[in-house]
Amino acid sequence: MTEIFSKISIHPLFWLVVGIGVLTGRFLEIIMLFTIVFVHEMGHAITANHFRWRIKKIELLPFGGVAEMDEHGNRPLKEELLVIISGPLQHLWMMALAYILFFIGWIDQNTYDLFLKHNLMILIFNLLPIWPLDGGKLVFLGMSLKFPFSLAHRYSLMISIGIVCLLILTTLVIYPFHLNLWIVVAFVIFAHYIEWKQRKFAHIRFLLERYYGRSREIKDLRPIVVNETDHLVDVFAQFCRGCKHQIIIKRNDREQLTFDENELLHAYFTEKRTNGTMREIFG
Repeated sequence: MTEIFSKISIHPLFWLVVGIGVLTGRFLEIIMLFTIVFVHEMGHAITANHFRWRIKKIELLPFGGVAEMDEHGNRPLKEELLVIISGPLQHLWMMALAYILFFIGWIDQNTYDLFLKHNLMILIFNLLPIWPLDGGKLVFLGMSLKFPFSLAHRYSLMISIGIVCLLILTTLVIYPFHLNLWIVVAFVIFAHYIEWKQRKFAHIRFLLERYYGRSREIKDLRPIVVNETDHLVDVFAQFCRGCKHQIIIKRNDREQLTFDENELLHAYFTEKRTNGTMREIFG
């Protein structure tokens, strides 16, 4: 647990919201906001630690947080689902506890209403299909069930960008002068810019983890049929999460060669044969 706490940091945006809260005298709301966000992120962190994930950083934001892991999409999909939903699930027991405290008279109606409002607000916002929120990660996970990693990543970002555009329009029409909301919008736009710019690098990290990472529990063996003229990078674009690939190279109608995915990864990362075709590398 001590190791988890050492990974926690507070994003500058959180301090900005705290500053606005101090200037407006909303001390109780600041304490509530920090508590809710902290418990939410600890839900992610404790679940990830249970599965022995490598936690890189846990950053607290005004509307939730970002838990960065060094797994790069190569852990079982069920594990990742549990890690993602373990954050939103914390809001359920927090709201239930708040109701009990209100029922027995330990907190008043205004405090209960305020705590319930912030819990629901953070819960609903985090479930929006926007990257890097929990909802956006769930979309990516769902896409990974049907599409290869690189394509699932791209599709989930495109969906997320569309939702962000709707969020911007809604803010302009309904809350044009809501400073905190514009701070959130600015963060989300910047996060999308960085993630889209680094999408190819994210795919390389996914491949690196498959090659150099610790052994994974493989429950699905999925063959990939390619031609001799296909480039190595084109074959990697078909790699999926949660399965191991057997590469089948078609040479003619009667002859074919079969390779394990590690042989391709070895050729790419160790032998540095990054631009060759399948014929040039394995012919």
